[in-house]
Amino acid sequence: MTTNSLPDPWVRPADGASPGSGGLVDRHGRVATDLRVSLTDRCNLRCTYCMPPEGLDWLPKVEVLTDDEIARLVRIGVEQLGIREVRFTGGEPLLRPGLVGIVAAATALHPRPEVSLTTNAIGLARVAPALAEAGLDRINCSLDTVDRDRFKQLTHRDRLDDVLAGLAAAQRAGLTPVKVNAVLMKGLNEEDALPLLDFCLEHGYELRFIEQMPLDAHHAWTRGEMVTAEDILERLSAAHTLTPDSEERGSAPAERWLVDGGPATVGVIASVTRSFCGACDRTRLTADGQIRNCLFAREESDLRTAMREGATDQELADRWRIATLAKLPGHGINDPSYLQPTRPMSAIGG
Repeated sequence: MTTNSLPDPWVRPADGASPGSGGLVDRHGRVATDLRVSLTDRCNLRCTYCMPPEGLDWLPKVEVLTDDEIARLVRIGVEQLGIREVRFTGGEPLLRPGLVGIVAAATALHPRPEVSLTTNAIGLARVAPALAEAGLDRINCSLDTVDRDRFKQLTHRDRLDDVLAGLAAAQRAGLTPVKVNAVLMKGLNEEDALPLLDFCLEHGYELRFIEQMPLDAHHAWTRGEMVTAEDILERLSAAHTLTPDSEERGSAPAERWLVDGGPATVGVIASVTRSFCGACDRTRLTADGQIRNCLFAREESDLRTAMREGATDQELADRWRIATLAKLPGHGINDPSYLQPTRPMSAIGG
């Protein structure tokens, strides 16, 4: 394979840089500096908004990137493409046997990226010290209720105690701020908004609510059944005074509010009703080596095959640049012609 076989990945290079160099720039002027890396499509929970109780057909092992392949692509992203933040996701990344080594490889890069992990925290109590030793900076944990019966109903697993133990272990290990991500659903856990906030305030965790997005495996999402940002804020305001945080948001997806004057905050990621696509700085690598320039993209760019056929770092970087150029101006959820991605969230990576 030679670079001549690739289409021209024209990206405006920095002064003095050679053609084909530069970062991950799309045609709308956005620059991707935040890389989300899915380590596996497997999960040990069955959250109702993600997958059916019986699970899904998992990727064959041969199609999943090896630890070395992941480390190589992350290195290319950091050293050649300007990636400054790396978030490891899944599925459930704690199910990846080589997780600690993958984290250590990322934190050893120069320039060193900020490295974080999104997890359901099952098993985190055991591995948190090793992750901290490997250089992991912080943890995001998915938790939609602190009610044991409702947790079991939502996830089809009785594992709330394990999750709470994992959160506490992450905090002890210094993986802070520990962030808690929650999705509310009508008729299931709407009433958990306030208990979740009070729980996080009590333990010093940062809570962020995320509007349910059309990324479920069974394609059952409907906007009319979604708990919106306005719904969430109304529920929280019944017991707390919320004041908009004056800190510059930048490309962060969460709108933040000071709770009762601060310093504690609560965030809402209104992906559907208050789209922030114009400030998006993310690029995604799936567990099977596909580049996705948007969470909701219906097209992917295959790096795994090229890598296994002997592509150089520069060739892989160029392919990544080309994939970024095609990024659409927005996710299009509110457009009548919107079509949900074929892959569910668990197979994309959050």
